[in-house]
Amino acid sequence: MKSYRELIEQTFEFPQKEFKVRDHELLFNDVPVMDIIKEYGTPLKLTYLPRISENIRYVQATFNNAMERFKYNGKYTYCYCTKSSHFSFVLEEVLKNKDVHIETSSSFDIPIVRSLYERGKVTKDTYIICNGFKMPLYTQYITELLNDGFKNCVPILDKMGEIEHYEKNVQNPYQVGIRVAADEEPKFEFYTSRLGIRYSDITNFYKEKIEKSDKASLKMLHFFINTGIKDTAYYWSELSRFIFKYCELKKICPTLDSIDIGGGFPIKTSLTFHYDYKYMIEQIVENIKWICDKNNVPVPNIFTEFGSYTVGESGAVLYQVIDQKLQNDKELWYMIDGSFITHLPDAWGLNQKYVLLACNKWDDPYHKINMGGLTCDSMDYYNSEAHTGEVFLPMINDEEPLYIGFFHTGAYQESLGGYGGIQHCLIPAPKHVLIDRNEDGEITTQLFAGEQTSESMLKVLGYEPATKKKPVASNPVE
Repeated sequence: MKSYRELIEQTFEFPQKEFKVRDHELLFNDVPVMDIIKEYGTPLKLTYLPRISENIRYVQATFNNAMERFKYNGKYTYCYCTKSSHFSFVLEEVLKNKDVHIETSSSFDIPIVRSLYERGKVTKDTYIICNGFKMPLYTQYITELLNDGFKNCVPILDKMGEIEHYEKNVQNPYQVGIRVAADEEPKFEFYTSRLGIRYSDITNFYKEKIEKSDKASLKMLHFFINTGIKDTAYYWSELSRFIFKYCELKKICPTLDSIDIGGGFPIKTSLTFHYDYKYMIEQIVENIKWICDKNNVPVPNIFTEFGSYTVGESGAVLYQVIDQKLQNDKELWYMIDGSFITHLPDAWGLNQKYVLLACNKWDDPYHKINMGGLTCDSMDYYNSEAHTGEVFLPMINDEEPLYIGFFHTGAYQESLGGYGGIQHCLIPAPKHVLIDRNEDGEITTQLFAGEQTSESMLKVLGYEPATKKKPVASNPVE
């Protein structure tokens, strides 16, 4: 029987940029995965911080090159979508890069912005693009930022009544954006997004509420579709419709100078993944310029707010296979020391696939398996890959334990799983290790958080430590 290494090399173009094998063991971005496991154990989440900056710099350079190629007289601005991962180490890595800004989606993002400002990570010139349907606390926090001189805090109006709060409470001139309610993909359950203001209302809304304001000015139109940036007729049709609306509004609104085309770049979730980022960026820039030239209006500055693309490929979850169970003649189960439902909720809730690879035993024979998590839920399993309906991993035929890794898991999983809270069957959150490189390119590691403790769960559940009772004295001898 062929080895696991031969299976991977014959099935895929392998090795790849972030995945290589040395001495029977996997390297992730040239980091020996087994060294991390030997030092910290499993289950383990890791974040390879340099990948975040690599992805940011690539998109910045590619947009700027496209603008130069097509003589696009506008500026590109990279915003990070904080909801993808709110961790401090992510925001710090993101903001290490030049000309990177922030997009928020809830009131609780704003205290994070305040903290970053106090630590010198952002300034009052940093763009804070405030998205989402806003509850009163969110609009209050935005107003406080504006009144405190955060001049590039831009609330993106999600409904027409939202501006009334800012008009009443913001003391100085301020900028706003308008989110356009895009049509959903034809196969979606709804025709139009619940978020944003519909196309037919935008122009009148601007004339009645923004143009007549003494303080508000329209800075930006915002656009986002759930399926992301894909080379489909649907995407190009919706983008073109959006740019035509920008041109219509620009003719009556001199302050409008920017568009936000949202996020939606895909990440690698299979070794068969192919996506031409350069082509898509060039097509976006060229299409926007063509429509604007046709309408005789200046091209807008382009903002994006990439979340999963920024942080997704930096993450991994590592497990040990702790047992194997043959439940019938053909279904062999590998039991892992964690849970898919709690550690990788998208794998359970959305049937999301990730890059799955063995961390060791690459020269051992392989076989078809199913993987089961520790919870008692029948849905806590993983049995198919993005490219096939099966999973193959090395055999466990000696004393060496098998370790496996799910890679490119860095976006959303902690927030969806309820990091630090209560998980299904009280499965604890795994330890989390940060991997970086120093100025000499040497690998450094840091334990960000240990495995969640039972004490922390008991506290959340209301089981306070029992008060020690005083011992009862024995009856005195009469």
